[in-house]
Formats: sequence, structure tokens, C-alpha cells
Amino acid sequence: MCGITGYVGYEEAKEILLKGLEKLEYRGYDSAGIAMMDETEVQVFKEKGRIARLREVVDEHVKAHVGIGHTRWATHGVPSRSNAHPHQSASGRFTLVHNGVIENYTLLQQKYLQDVLFQSDTDSEVVVQLIEKFADEGMDAEEAIRKTLPLLEGSYAIAIIDMENAGTIFVAKNKSPLLVGVGDGFNVVASDAMAMIQVTDMYIELMDQEMVILKKDEVTIKNLAGEIVNREPYKAEIDASDIEKGTYPHYMLKEIDEQPLVMRKIIQAYQNEEGELEIAEDIIEAVKESDRIYIVACGTSYHAGLVGKQFIEKLAGIPVEVHVASEFSYNMPLLSEKPFFIFISQSGETADSRGVLVQVKELDHKALTITNVPGSTLSREADFTMLLHAGPEIAVASTKAYTAQIAVLAILANVVAQSRGWNPGFDLIHELGIIANAMETLCDSKEEFEKIASEFLPFTRNCFFIGRSLDYFVCLEGALKLKEISYIQAEGFAGGELKHGTIALIEDGTPVIALATQENVNWSIRGNVKEVGARGANPCIISMAGLETDEDRFVLPAVHELLTPLISVVPLQLIAYYASLHRGCDVDKPRNLAKSVTVE
Repeated sequence: MCGITGYVGYEEAKEILLKGLEKLEYRGYDSAGIAMMDETEVQVFKEKGRIARLREVVDEHVKAHVGIGHTRWATHGVPSRSNAHPHQSASGRFTLVHNGVIENYTLLQQKYLQDVLFQSDTDSEVVVQLIEKFADEGMDAEEAIRKTLPLLEGSYAIAIIDMENAGTIFVAKNKSPLLVGVGDGFNVVASDAMAMIQVTDMYIELMDQEMVILKKDEVTIKNLAGEIVNREPYKAEIDASDIEKGTYPHYMLKEIDEQPLVMRKIIQAYQNEEGELEIAEDIIEAVKESDRIYIVACGTSYHAGLVGKQFIEKLAGIPVEVHVASEFSYNMPLLSEKPFFIFISQSGETADSRGVLVQVKELDHKALTITNVPGSTLSREADFTMLLHAGPEIAVASTKAYTAQIAVLAILANVVAQSRGWNPGFDLIHELGIIANAMETLCDSKEEFEKIASEFLPFTRNCFFIGRSLDYFVCLEGALKLKEISYIQAEGFAGGELKHGTIALIEDGTPVIALATQENVNWSIRGNVKEVGARGANPCIISMAGLETDEDRFVLPAVHELLTPLISVVPLQLIAYYASLHRGCDVDKPRNLAKSVTVE
């Protein structure tokens, strides 16, 4: 689920809602809709595809001063007009937009709504039908909403209009972000202040399990017990240099939260009209003609390359070497007869990598740059470019660019495999959709990861990360995130390597974070955890559903085993963020580091 807008006031709502949705287009979406209410009726307009298409179906003669809008990325139910938001209750009395995932929607449907004919395949429609059911039992709108909300398991940000409450928008949230904007004679609701910054810069942040009754000249916040909550608005200091942060305290936290959206944008960018993954044919041919691929990168991008090596070898059947750019530049290995180079760089300006690219081009070898910045040096100078579509990444510690790099490498491997007539064994578009939903679940679990940071990393001087197979590569990235923003000495190791020397550093209370997402090495890594635990370590196991045991500290949602790095890294990013925050470090601008490394 993607973006929400809402308006109640003295102006016509239509254009305000549509412009607000356009401000949220960067989030990625597959359908959009608005609902507008006057004194006599609610009119709903929605359409699959872009907001430009929605504009074409909206009746230009509609004049209403209350409305809600939504951009949707399909989770439950395919992209379609019927599954697009807003959704209406059976009688049409209530109209709702919803961001988030209602995890128990099927149980609620079976328990309360067996006699209701649903108009969509979404989890969201259950909410609006439940509200009407309780209203039909004699409750007023506020009571019906307040009874519905505690029944919902999962995350939600919702805005509701009611035909029997003209001039009112009901708003509620749990885990998913939502803001109320305050104006002079009007009020608005938005997922992001950017959506409504054109009409107001004064916002009220909503807390989990709160609801709001929004009128043009009144904002009433209540908890689910019905008690009024007083909270003053703040001014959103958004300008050209700050706009991407919105109302988040740090760029890093915002960029972690953007990862589900980035996954969806990547799918859109590399999906053709037939719904299949597609990349430029000359890239495919260049990769297929090679006898060995050399991935060259630095830091976080190098770690993404280690994961990408597994994708390319397992799916496309081409041998891959991964090299640190600064080493390769001065110590080039013996190359194969038909090498192909992949340079990975968020900024596309990494000096170490460019040094290698210059050498590669002198040898007349083909090169592909995977970057977040079109027109960057590495992009211009390489033969081919694949963009990350992650949007500007401001925080020095890379988060969304890392997962974007892994996703794009997976797409490259998948498309090359299919071009060879090989079946990768899974539908990558579908699996990346599951990944995006899993990422949302993890981003909604921030409190749990803050507890882990508080429990394991409050005063420690060092920390170890251990894993096997793909988990080992993610551990390298997790350790890098922790050390670069919290200044804790952190190292990632293959689980079996600890006892070949590093276990000597284990002392009483030493935190050891272990990943267990790979079935074939699950018991091996757990054996390594026992080894460090016997020497006084304080182990924290993060496992995947289906492999978990009672001793695990957190269990990740189940995803395809080959793609687990896309979600197992999210807890490590958040743990690093909270460790840095608790230590009073500058999260976005850690000492001695720069976002784009333009010197060797």
C-alpha cells in the first residue's frame, strides 16, 4: 500500500487530492482513486495505472469540499479498478482508503462478514465492511470505527468518510505513517507531508492506535478508549534541500522505510507491457557471450555484489568473481578470455571503481554499471547502465540502495537465465512482491529492533555477526552498518571461521548476532552459536519462519530462500540505527565518512 491524501475545507477537494497524489508518485503504485462527498452523495473515481489516467475519468463537474484519495500497490488482489481504493461498504454509506496490511482479514471475514458480498479481493475492504456492520447494530460512526480498530491485526493508516457525517473525515493509524495537516478553515490528511505541503506546512503527528475526527475547523484526537489526546502541531521545515526527509528525524530511517516502495518501483521499471521482466537486449547478449563475470565495487556495493554472484551463478550459470575496486585497480587478476564487468555504485562516482573501469575500457572489455544516478560518471563511461530507481539516498550509510542493487542483480540473472531457455524455478516478480510486503512488516516492527539494540548493544565495545552461505554476506553488511554509524567495532564472519582464531576475542557478554535463513546450514550456524555461547557470548539469533526455534530473538517472514538477503538485512539496518541513536551519534553524517567517495 502506498499513499493517502484527504481534504475537508472551503475549497473544492478534487484538485487538492489529485495534486497530493501526484506528490506521492515517487513511492510507486499501480492504481489510484479519489472519493468526494457533498451533502447528498459520495462519488468514487478510480483507475488502474497512473494518476494521469485517473484524471481522465474524474468528472470535472463534481464540486465537493470533502474527499479522500489513494495510490495503491497491489498486495492482496491484482492491480485492477475493482481492487483500487477507495472501497465502499455494502450500502455505500462508508468509504475508506487504507495503507498497510490486515493480517487477519480472512478470519474477520469468516467471523463477521459471511453474508457480505465483497466487491474486491483486498484485505482493506474488510475494514469498511466491518465498520458498516457495527453501525448497522446501532452504533454511531465513531463507535463503529473504535470497535473495528482493535480487531485488526497488522498495520493500517486509514481515512474514512461517512454519508451520515457530512463535512467529516475519520482518520486512524497503527504502525503505518499518517499525518494531519492544519490550515485556516481547512484540514488535511496525508501519508507524507510532501503530499500536502502546497496547502499547509503545519502538521500533527499521529501515534499508533489513535483516531482523529477531522472537520474543516476542528481536529479531535482520541485514543481507542475514546479519551481525548492533546497535541500541538509543528511546522514542517521542508525546502529544496530538505524535502526528501519529510517529517522523519533522520534520512536513514526514512530510507529504510522506503525499501518496500523501492522494490515495487524496480518491478515497475523492469516490467514490460506483457507483465514480464525485461532489460535491454544488448545487455543480455553481452552477458551471454562472456565466459566469466567480474563484479567490481566498494563497501556496501561490494557486499551486494557477493549476493549477486550467487544469483548469476545459480540462475544464469556463468562463473562470477567479486572484487574490491581499490585492490583490483592495482592488482588486476588474470582475466578470462571473454570477461564481462559489472560495476556497482550508488552514486556512480566512486573513484576506485572508475579507476578500474578506465583500465577495462583500455583493454576493450564490455562493462555494465548498476547505479542509482543516471548520467553519473560510471554510467556515462560504461557500455551499459541499469538504474536502481531507489530515489535520492541522502544518509551516508546506504540502506535502500543496497537492497535495490540486490534486486536489480536478481533481475539481471533471472532475465539472462530465461533468455537461455532455462527455468529459474520461481516467478521473480511475484517473489519480489512478497519481499516488499515482508519489508513492510519488518519496518513496522521498529520497536522490537530498538529493544534488541538496547538489550545487546548499550555499552559494548565490539560485536560479531555470524552466518553461513548467503547469510554470511549479509552479516558483512550488517557489521558495516553498525560500525560506520555507531562506532562499535563490528565484524562479520562465516560461522565456521570463528573457531579458527576470532573466537579468542569472545568474552563474557560479547554480543554475537547470528542469521539463520538458509535451511541447508541452519543447524551448522546454530552449532556455532552454541560454541560462542559456551564462552560467555550474548547471542541474538534472527531466523526465518520455518527454521525457527524457541531460542531465536526474532523470526523473519518467510520468503524465497535465495532472496533472503533482501529482508534479513532490514533488522540489521534498524539495529544499527537505534544503536547509533542511543549513543548520541550523528546517524546521517557519521564521522570521517562521505556519501560519494570521489577520491581513491
